[in-house]
Amino acid sequence: MEVVHARCAGMDISKKDAKVCVRVAGAGRRKTVETVTTWSSMTGQILALREHLAAEQVTCVVMEATGDYWKPFYYLLEDLPGVEVMLVNARHVKTVPGRKTDVADATWLAQLGAHGLVRGSFVPPEPIRQLRDLTRARTAITRERAREAQRLEKLLEDSGIKLSAVASDILGVSGRLMLDSLIAGDRDPEALADLAKRRLRNKIPALTEALSGRFNEHHAFLAQVHLDLIDRHTDAIDKLTARIEVMMEPFQGFHDLICTIPGIATVTADVVVAETGADMSRFPSAKHLASWAGTTPGNHESAGKVKSSKTRPGNPYLQGALGAAAMACAQNPRTYYGARYRRIASRRGPKKANVAIQHSMLIAIWHMGTTGTLYDDPGGDYFNRLNPGRTKNRAIHQLEAMGYRVTLDNVS
Repeated sequence: MEVVHARCAGMDISKKDAKVCVRVAGAGRRKTVETVTTWSSMTGQILALREHLAAEQVTCVVMEATGDYWKPFYYLLEDLPGVEVMLVNARHVKTVPGRKTDVADATWLAQLGAHGLVRGSFVPPEPIRQLRDLTRARTAITRERAREAQRLEKLLEDSGIKLSAVASDILGVSGRLMLDSLIAGDRDPEALADLAKRRLRNKIPALTEALSGRFNEHHAFLAQVHLDLIDRHTDAIDKLTARIEVMMEPFQGFHDLICTIPGIATVTADVVVAETGADMSRFPSAKHLASWAGTTPGNHESAGKVKSSKTRPGNPYLQGALGAAAMACAQNPRTYYGARYRRIASRRGPKKANVAIQHSMLIAIWHMGTTGTLYDDPGGDYFNRLNPGRTKNRAIHQLEAMGYRVTLDNVS
């Protein structure tokens, strides 16, 4: 087998150390030499490893993506002159079963890298990595805030306060005033209901009934704890958002461009920029981007039979943001994505329809990022215009199934 890198290193990384195999391919009658050493994961030792690899004249370093333990090694080695540092997917470099040790893994990675049998994963540059940290932290804290809100709602159910059955948002302006009054000691349902603002005042009779319960000092104490945590999460989210806006300035053009896609708001666009790097040239085609994100069917065929077409694991942060955007599109009947969602959901279910919309969005993002053109929505009646005869026949069959006799007159 052809040797692409005569001097290659494979690294099996753990929390405390890394096994490093330096492979020097033999020439002529000389044998290939593989030397395995152990290096601590502390910064000083990684810098010493950097000097060791330079002294060995290594031209390629292959390491496995193991949790977050690869980051200290990758970040300190990525700018090593003349060395290609590759982070590879663990799924792609599995060794022979029954021969799994840290030393064997390091040796196997060195062998794969020497023969050019692995591809490096997408590791964005430093500005995008920082932006990723910010958007991912905001996503995690937003989820924690939602969990606190659910805990608060459960507490209100325990006290017999059915505020969530009347108000859509118990943490809105009206809901917060009522909760603060309850915690302060006001238990009069009519006085609490009178705190409602705007359209919620139309529901004062229902609020009066919902705010009659057994809310006591114990519930007040716990409710205040939950509200304090929610406020802290909200403050942290606001700080992260302000920081993200500053970090987003170099990518503002791409950010504003994809915001023209229906369903993609500012927060979703922030995630798309952070996860894709706002550079579509890294993906050879739109299909590569969709596959990397995990929105394309997988391939599992054996003996001429398709075993499964389940989607492969992709980028969970990008999938989460695009999934929410797809659900927003599904509720808008006037857009192409809304029409496409309902068309697929009626045949294959809402989950597959959601993934299909994510796939379509990524295809549009790639083309927009490559050409710089704005999104041009075909409209909610696109499929009717695409095949008017089929639409007409479907409507006729539906009416006939309901017991009607249909006759058509051409008005044109």
